[in-house]
Amino acid sequence: MTQSVIKPKVAAFFDKNSNTFSYVVKDPSSVSCAIIDSVLDFDYASGSTAYDGADEIIKYVNDHKLTVEWLIETHVHADHLSAAPYLQAKLGGKIGIGQQITTVQDTFATVFNEDAGFKHDGSQFDYLFQDGEHYQVGAMPCVAMHTPGHTPACFTHALGDAVFVGDTLFMPDAGTARADFPGGDAATLFDSIQKILALPDDYRIFMCHDYCPNGRELEYQTTVKAQRESNIHVRKDISKSVFVDLRETRDKTLDMPRLILPSLQVNMRAGHMPEAEDNGLAYLKIPLNAFK
Repeated sequence: MTQSVIKPKVAAFFDKNSNTFSYVVKDPSSVSCAIIDSVLDFDYASGSTAYDGADEIIKYVNDHKLTVEWLIETHVHADHLSAAPYLQAKLGGKIGIGQQITTVQDTFATVFNEDAGFKHDGSQFDYLFQDGEHYQVGAMPCVAMHTPGHTPACFTHALGDAVFVGDTLFMPDAGTARADFPGGDAATLFDSIQKILALPDDYRIFMCHDYCPNGRELEYQTTVKAQRESNIHVRKDISKSVFVDLRETRDKTLDMPRLILPSLQVNMRAGHMPEAEDNGLAYLKIPLNAFK
């Protein structure tokens, strides 16, 4: 990949209910920006949605007089609902995800027994990124890299020197994503991470989540060099076979994310809710024992 010295301004927004970071990434030579991995507030007990976190992003964009070109989803998140359609209605921009979204849609359309009206072609999104595709935010060069393993549709996006890895990597003291979701694979995840670690040493890596291991303060930014040298799961002295054993062993101990069932149904629709029924209300399903 062509190296870039462009350093976009990155503003982070944290949703404490899902431990998720969203970002506004600004081209330094224009007012163009992208929004990465936005969050819709959702109360599972009441089934109610809210827009407090998304409205913070809208205020930031408006206060800085920015133009949104992209609303990027690094993957189909299983721990929060996307606010992309709400942000698009307020700010514009194209909602984009990796082209392997169709694989995820095939899988979960079966799990949720979707009817024939649910399309499996990714058409709910405005744009499907291909592996290695170059695009721009304003004048800033960007590249999309397919980095599966956590899910089949995970992509890493490098906007200038700022790299957004979704759930693929955590901070070095927290390791890597789980690989036990449908379509996930620890060996594939290891190979994907090597693509990220092959980027220039000083490229900045931004987290989608941080769970503050050992009680440290919240963090969201590191570097390729720091990951390569000290990530507890994939630093340079850890082999693929050791990683796979470690990852598969750890995954067996993990509970499912609290919001996985509503998140998957909404996020595979690009953040849109299922179609309302004849009483005007939309409903989410709970498939019993589907993830035993």
